[in-house]
Amino acid sequence: MSEVKKETIITKGSSTEKATKPQTVEYIIYFLFGLLEILLAFRLVFKLAGASLSSGFVTFIYGVTRIFILPFEGIFRRGFTEGIETTSVLEPSTLVSIVVYILLAWGIVKLIHVFSREKQES
Repeated sequence: MSEVKKETIITKGSSTEKATKPQTVEYIIYFLFGLLEILLAFRLVFKLAGASLSSGFVTFIYGVTRIFILPFEGIFRRGFTEGIETTSVLEPSTLVSIVVYILLAWGIVKLIHVFSREKQES
């Protein structure tokens, strides 16, 4: 008779494996910075499209993101384009802040990896 072999394959990241504390912190950091990146992307698109300040949502996005682009104001001049009904604004400080905050999130996560002393995947 033939012999039946049973194999169990366990993959990393399966649903039964829980995240470690450093991994949980990493997920939270990526979530928060991801949320910030989304808000900054909305700001960039609204400025480029010449969105009206009479909209509550546009005013909210500008208000929330203003503090995050302040450190980068004045690096480059803003570009304006006048249209029939709107004024489109290219805000380089928003672009710079998006790049800086992506790099900042990545750097913080790498520091967590260093201090957690866990074996990291390549």
